[in-house]
Amino acid sequence: MVVGDFPIETDTIVIGAGPGGYVAAIRAAQLGQKVTVVEKATVGGVCLNVGCIPSKALISAGHRYVYAKHSEDMGVKAENVTLDFSKVQEFKAGVVKKLTGGVAGLLKGNKVDVVYGEAYFVDANTLKVMDETSSQTYTFKHAIVATGSRPIEIPAFKYTKRVLDSTGALNLQELPGSIVVIGGGYIGTELGGAYAAFGTKVTILEGADEILNGFEKQMSALVKKNLKKKGAEVITKALAKGVEEREDGVTVTYEVKGEEKKIEADYVFVMVGRRPNTDELGLEQAGVEMTDRGVIKIDKQCRTNVPNIYAIGDIVAGPPLAHKASYEAKIAAEAIAGLSSEIDYLAIPAVVFSDPELASVGYTEKQAKDEGIEVVAAKFPFAANGRALSLNESDGFMKLITRKEDGLLIGGQIAGAGASDMISEIGLAIEAGMTAEDVAMTIHAHPTLGEITMEAAEVAMGSPIHIIK
Repeated sequence: MVVGDFPIETDTIVIGAGPGGYVAAIRAAQLGQKVTVVEKATVGGVCLNVGCIPSKALISAGHRYVYAKHSEDMGVKAENVTLDFSKVQEFKAGVVKKLTGGVAGLLKGNKVDVVYGEAYFVDANTLKVMDETSSQTYTFKHAIVATGSRPIEIPAFKYTKRVLDSTGALNLQELPGSIVVIGGGYIGTELGGAYAAFGTKVTILEGADEILNGFEKQMSALVKKNLKKKGAEVITKALAKGVEEREDGVTVTYEVKGEEKKIEADYVFVMVGRRPNTDELGLEQAGVEMTDRGVIKIDKQCRTNVPNIYAIGDIVAGPPLAHKASYEAKIAAEAIAGLSSEIDYLAIPAVVFSDPELASVGYTEKQAKDEGIEVVAAKFPFAANGRALSLNESDGFMKLITRKEDGLLIGGQIAGAGASDMISEIGLAIEAGMTAEDVAMTIHAHPTLGEITMEAAEVAMGSPIHIIK
């Protein structure tokens, strides 16, 4: 029995403190709202705690290990390079702790009230927050739902001690000798690549024709080549059928071209996508409309069909990207404050921290052609860039997509070192309505990877300097 559950009033209540929720809370507070954030687990959400950030720490450590072992081409040779995987995990945990602590400090500094527990809608203006021992009612004028997503569990691969989701895969305390990764999307490829860099025998099973199916084949082919160089095996058009678990490992059964095969490993990582966390919030009590998949329908201001309830991030349509959630967070907070902000996904980048990195923003050549837009696809290789050569990272290319009639930049794809950082310039150029000439006439520092963008713009104009037309 709950005693004294007197409702606490707040202007805006945000459910979830991930990269969507905490950004929404801070922006709403900046705009004069009294804000409460409800978090089920840890501030920072999946991204900071068990997703984007720890995976990149693991990937970076893997790169360091590879460089230490294989830099003979640059005249650097190390003897007896060793790996202390527990120290790798310590480093990863330290990065996470700094960032989550920083977010907690930002929320406090913006006078956002953070409460812990599970949120459940009673109606469109009332919420209950429950933990193991108590329940508290909150009344609000506006709500922003930012509960994120969770890994999809497939029936034949229930999560156990040796059948792991991405969280489990990131938190192994000892380096496995071998793993099978089910799913060659960005999560499977990133984590498979990270463990392959450490020397683990990696097998990736992908049902589609190629890994990283959302990217052009030329781009994913570079990643596949480097995975194989690290000893990983990539099996496409493979149907994962089941797993037998032993005390010391697993046997995975899969099918290729009608033939059933088995493979033994220490662990199996199941990375076949994510599902929205909308099933235990009582959204139906508030009258919020969802699709059959549990995706919440929103308008251009992230408003649901219930005018005072907003939704952002992985629980609405579009790719499950942290930066998309943060972008929508600001739109929702500003809409609540009466501003005219609206979502516009034209220049939303997608990045894979593979080897080499892949990044894309705006239209691909195929997407533009499918929409009847006449385009110029201008390509420039990393191998013709001085900085890439000096880094010994000459694999890859940039492709800029410009509208043929006026040179307007509408898209760009990069496969190569630093792609994750370089894609932002292309995104800015698209947002600003810039042409290839605008980019080409911007003076880029030399020698930098950033010059590749300028060079690709010159290719689009038909006047490249550093490759033969």
